[in-house]
Amino acid sequence: MILVTTPTGRIGGQVLASLLDAGDAAGPVRVVVRDPARLSSRVRDRVEAVTGSHADPDVMAKACAGADRVFWLVPPSLTAPSVEGHFGAFTRALVDAITAQGVERVVAVSTLGRGVARHAGQISASLAADDEIRATGVHHRALCPPYLMENLLAQAAALRDAGELTMAVAGDRVLRTCATRDIGATAARLLLDGTWTGQADVPMVGPDDLTPEGMARVVSEVLDRPVRFRRAGAEEQKAALLRYGATDGAAQGLADMMRALDGQDFYGAGVPVTPDTAPTGFRRWCQEVLRPAVLG
Repeated sequence: MILVTTPTGRIGGQVLASLLDAGDAAGPVRVVVRDPARLSSRVRDRVEAVTGSHADPDVMAKACAGADRVFWLVPPSLTAPSVEGHFGAFTRALVDAITAQGVERVVAVSTLGRGVARHAGQISASLAADDEIRATGVHHRALCPPYLMENLLAQAAALRDAGELTMAVAGDRVLRTCATRDIGATAARLLLDGTWTGQADVPMVGPDDLTPEGMARVVSEVLDRPVRFRRAGAEEQKAALLRYGATDGAAQGLADMMRALDGQDFYGAGVPVTPDTAPTGFRRWCQEVLRPAVLG
């Protein structure tokens, strides 16, 4: 049995759809979800749902009973008191379930930066979670993308109304990217394969060699309107998150992550692309995903 966490999220939903499309090859599929009503009728009729948070040890114990493969993703949170505590709560629940229920394989969404990222907020917390899971001895694959293209969807209004793309990194340095569709496809492929063993990272680096300024030019061409890049400091972005209701701990974690991305080259030009796991180019993604989100 395959267990899918975050089945209503952007990545988890794509993983679940791919597994259901695989039919009998996937076998029985179970999901852990806070609100089963958010599952579509097509999904509800084809999966077993365990209600609750996958940070709850009792929920995870029930969800992992009889499951041999788990898709694992710690959902983002702007309301958690601290980044480390947020990742730690979810990870401990999984570790307990692996130990008690005999889960054989975990496919987890992680990040590039292992051995390089320092004091990097959510990035550091994600990599530490991988280490804790791997300490159980479970077969483990960490999907390791750089900057997610879907992060730009939060700027749809600014792109439409102000013609501005904002990041807290240098505009003239290459920033590697990945589309979530590729993460979902790779995760599903690994979950359907019950033969791999051991513990390894799976880099997921898209084919582009773009700087943020270059991204703004592509976005401008796709939207057919002027778009300029603006560099915003990490403290400016932290202040904006606080205004939107983020806790100080969550906002500080994101500020630390952006500082690390700006000062440490683990999402940059020195990172090789991986077309087998991340084939989607930035222009194609902008045409298919960003343009409809911005222009309707």
